[in-house]
Amino acid sequence: MALDLKDKWIWDFWFAKDGKDYHLFYLQADRALGDPELRHWNVSVGHAVSQDLRHWTPLPDALAPSSPQSRAEDPADSLTTWTGSVVRDGDRWLMFYTGTRQSEKGLIQRVCLATSDDLVHWHKNPASPVLETDPRWYDTLNLDHWHDQSWRDPWIFKDADREFYHMLLTCRANTGAPDGRGAVGYASSTDLIHWQAGPPLFAPGWYGEMEVPQVACIGGRHYLFCSVSVKYHSQAHLAEGVTPLTGLKYFPGDGPLGPFHTEGSGFLGADARGSLYAGRVVEGPDGGWYLMAFRNLDEEGQFVGGVSDPLPIVQGEDGQLSLAPAESGP
Repeated sequence: MALDLKDKWIWDFWFAKDGKDYHLFYLQADRALGDPELRHWNVSVGHAVSQDLRHWTPLPDALAPSSPQSRAEDPADSLTTWTGSVVRDGDRWLMFYTGTRQSEKGLIQRVCLATSDDLVHWHKNPASPVLETDPRWYDTLNLDHWHDQSWRDPWIFKDADREFYHMLLTCRANTGAPDGRGAVGYASSTDLIHWQAGPPLFAPGWYGEMEVPQVACIGGRHYLFCSVSVKYHSQAHLAEGVTPLTGLKYFPGDGPLGPFHTEGSGFLGADARGSLYAGRVVEGPDGGWYLMAFRNLDEEGQFVGGVSDPLPIVQGEDGQLSLAPAESGP
C-alpha cells in the first residue's frame, strides 16, 4: 500500500489537509540516473492524494527548478526545489520550500514561496527568496566547518491566538563545536510574505544537523520532531554514552515554541542502519497519530526511495512515544 513509483525515487515529503483529502508533496528524481546520490541535484516536487494515508492517487507534479530567462538571471531555485511545507491562508495555499542556485553549486540554501488556489496548480512568488540565513545567530557558508550553508526544510504554523506565523528550519548555530551546531532555526511573520529571523528555537549541541523539523500536540502534550543521522552525532554527544541511531527524534516541550527538553527525549522508528528517514507525524482520519517516513536503506544498505505506510504512535502516561504494530493502522 505504500507509495512507490517504478520510475522515480521518493524521499522527503510533507502534507496539506483539505477536508477529507490528504495531499502529499514529495521530492522525486528519475531512477534512470542510476546513482541515488544524484537525486538531490535532479529533483522536482511530486504530488499525490489520499483519504486514508495508504492508497495514493498521483496528481500532476507541483514544482520544478526555475529556468533562468537570461544569462544574467539566476533564480533562488534554479538548481533545486527541496523540502518544505504547505499552509492555508483563506482561499489560497502557500508552499514554502528550499531553493538553491546553480551559480552557487547548491551550497547556499534559501526559503522560497509558491501559491495555489487548488493545491494542484502552483505559481512561484516573485518575492522569492522570502527568507535567508541571518548571520547574527546562524552559520553562513564555511566549508572548513560544514558542507553547506544550512537554511532549509521550512515548516510553518499559525499562532493559536493571533494573526502571527512561526517558521522552523533546519540550520546551524554560529557558536559551539562545528560538529554539534545543528539546530532548529526560527523566524516569524504577520503576513506570510515578510519574515524576521530570530535566535534558534533549539540547539542542544548533539548533532551536526537536525533535519525536517515539525511541532505537534499529541494527547495535550507538545513535541518537537526532527530527523538525525548516525554520521552526524557530535563527539560531545557520543562521549555521553549514547547509542547513535538514524531516524526521527523527538523532544517534549512546554508549548509549541518550547522550551524543549532533552530529558525524556527519544526516537520513533529509528535504527542504526537508517531504514526510515525524514519522518513526519500526522493525525489520521480516525483521530490517531501516525509516523510516516521515506524508506531509506534496505538490509544491504541500498537506497529504496518510497513512502512508508502509516505507523501508529502510542503515547505513554509519562508522555513517552513509541510505535504500535503496523496492522493497527487507519
